[in-house]
Amino acid sequence: MGGGRVRVLGVDACRDGWVAVELCDGRFSGALVSGGLRSLLSGAAARGVAAVGVDMPLGLVESGWRRADAEAAALLGGLRSSVFRVPPRAVWQEDGYEAAGRLCRELTGAGLSRQTWALAVRLREANACRDSAEGGERLFEVHPEVSFWALAGKTPLGRRKKSWEGQMTRRSLLEAAGVALPDALGEAGRVPPDDVLDAAAAAWSAHRIAQGAACPLPDPPESDRHGRPIAIWY
Repeated sequence: MGGGRVRVLGVDACRDGWVAVELCDGRFSGALVSGGLRSLLSGAAARGVAAVGVDMPLGLVESGWRRADAEAAALLGGLRSSVFRVPPRAVWQEDGYEAAGRLCRELTGAGLSRQTWALAVRLREANACRDSAEGGERLFEVHPEVSFWALAGKTPLGRRKKSWEGQMTRRSLLEAAGVALPDALGEAGRVPPDDVLDAAAAAWSAHRIAQGAACPLPDPPESDRHGRPIAIWY
C-alpha cells in the first residue's frame, strides 16, 4: 500500500476478519484483509495514517439508546434497517444473548435482537482498539450507508448493497468522488463486494475527517463515560 501526503484507512468487518481500503490524498492506493483489527492497526499498512474510519459502534452510553443510531436511521429512508440500535455498555459485558437481552430491557425498556448481539465480538474488539495506542484518537466510527447518503447529495439510495444495481450505484458514487476501485484487489478480492464497497465508503469519510471536513451525527456528539464523543462521522 502506497505513500502519500494524507493517508487514511476505511475498515469494515468481513467473514475473514476485517477488510481495509487505503486512500492517499483521497485516491485509492490499496486494500488488504486482516484477521484482527488490532493487528491491522499496528501493522505497516496503518503506520502514519491520519484517520481510520471503522464501520462498528465506538462509544457506548450507560442507559437508553445512542442518538447517533436514531439520527442515522432517520436519514436513510428504506435503508434505515441497516442501522442497528446500540444498547448500553453494560449489555455488551454479558456473556450470552439471554442475559444481555434481559439487561437491555431493564436499561432501555426494549429487547435486544440476535442480529445486534451478533456484533458483540467485533464491537468489543473495536472499542478495545479505541482504548489502545494502536487506535486511540485516529479511530472514528462511520456507517457506510450514511457515507453513501452523503455521496449521493444527502439522498437515500434506492437499492440495497447486495443487489447488482445497488453495488454499481455505490461504485459509481465512489468513483465520482475520486475513489476509483480497480477490478483486481489482490488478497482483498476474495472479500464479498459489499464489504469492499463499505470499506471504501468508510475510507472516503476518513479522508473527510483528516481534512477537518467531516460532520458528526448527532451534532454535537454525545459523550461516553470518559468524555469521548459518540458519533457517526460522514
